[in-house]
Amino acid sequence: MTGGVTPGKRAGSAERVRAWLAAHGLEDGIVHFEQSTKTAQMAADAIGCELGQIVKSLVFVVDGQPVLALVAGDRRGDADAIAALLGGSSARFADADTVRAATGYAIGGVSPFDLPDDLVVLIDDSLTRFSEVHPAAGTPSSTVRLTFGQLIELTGGRLERIAR
Repeated sequence: MTGGVTPGKRAGSAERVRAWLAAHGLEDGIVHFEQSTKTAQMAADAIGCELGQIVKSLVFVVDGQPVLALVAGDRRGDADAIAALLGGSSARFADADTVRAATGYAIGGVSPFDLPDDLVVLIDDSLTRFSEVHPAAGTPSSTVRLTFGQLIELTGGRLERIAR
């Protein structure tokens, strides 16, 4: 699905993402910034793009199961919709320890690449508005420039209505 966690997981998050993207021929899309891109607004300002083009990587927990929700920067993840899609009774945001355990990344730099194969990835259908999107590249000051089609293909995520 997402390509599995590579041996590079022991490396720093930036190197991990760079190696994974290089293996897929996309290393040139990584952009590093002097300022933080930890929030969607900070990333959009640094890139000079629309807020919605920023792909927020939000980890929810649905009945004990972590789920990665890739949501447009101008939207909010819908916990009820995510729980319903997965047949769960409720969903909540994951805490920092759960985020790291589920993805191998720290909050603020969660990349949708090089993830465990069993992690469910949902993609906000409102991202279809954009031909180019910018998810995190493993650090709070880096992103990767991709087409929306590449995001779908590389993550193996399910396109769903998961935001409001």
